Parts: sequence; C-alpha cells; structure tokens
Amino acid sequence: MDAVRLIVTSRRSLAAGGDARETLAEVWQAQALAQAIGSRLAVAGPPELRGEALGLTELAGRGCGVLDPPVLAPGELLAGQLTELGDARHTLMYLGGLLGEVGIALVALASAADDEGTYWQCMEAIDAADESRDRVLEMLRRLADREQALPEREAG
Repeated sequence: MDAVRLIVTSRRSLAAGGDARETLAEVWQAQALAQAIGSRLAVAGPPELRGEALGLTELAGRGCGVLDPPVLAPGELLAGQLTELGDARHTLMYLGGLLGEVGIALVALASAADDEGTYWQCMEAIDAADESRDRVLEMLRRLADREQALPEREAG
C-alpha cells in the first residue's frame, strides 16, 4: 500500500482514541511506519536524504523500543503493508503531521498516567517522536533546497 494511505490510516486510528493501551498501540504502529518509511528512503530515496532517512529509521526504532509492542493479528502491522513511497516530499509532509499527532497523544497519556512506568514510557516515546519529526523536517528542507537549486543550474 502507498505510504500516504498508510499514514492517513494511522492518523485516523490515533485520532479515534481509546484507552491508554489502545493509544500506545497506535503510537507504536506510527513509529513502526516511520521506521519503515525511513528505511525505504535510506535505500531508494533521493541521495541527499539518505543520511537523514537512516537517522529517522534509528529514531523511530527507538520509539518502538521504548513502548511495549502491541499484540497484532497477521496483516495488522501497517509498516508491513508498505509497498511504495510515492513522492518523497508528499510522504514526508504527511509523516511529519503524523509524528506531531503522536507527540500530542503521548503528552495527553503522560498527563493522565496513573503509574510512573507509563509516564516515563510516554516521556521517552515523546522524545523519540519529536526527534523523528525533526529528521522529517530536515529532509523536507533538503528537498526544498534541491528544488531551488535546480532552476539555478538550468539557468546557469
């Protein structure tokens, strides 16, 4: 499935809410999807994005690692359904939005946490989501720089 469609699916699931366990499962899914997208960009994306994409893969993996993995039925793993990235810029714009929403959901969970373990799990996941989003924004900046440089090269 196309990356943007999977991101939209993840955003809808995250927005649907639920209890803390369901929200943490959706956050985990979003981070796993960010990891898969980063991995694809690192291997087959524009050359100027590959280093940042590798960083995204690592950071999103850390975001998954600090959360308990959800129990998913076969075929429910969104990252496993990723078949194509589509336009890198478009995909990254949507992914940045998703990661921002992940951070917001985690802040709400941390604020309402009944136990210290959940609180700190949320705080670490917030950090990973924020750093992942920073990588996405940097990749978008690099794409904008490349697009701006192309007309200059053609004119010169």
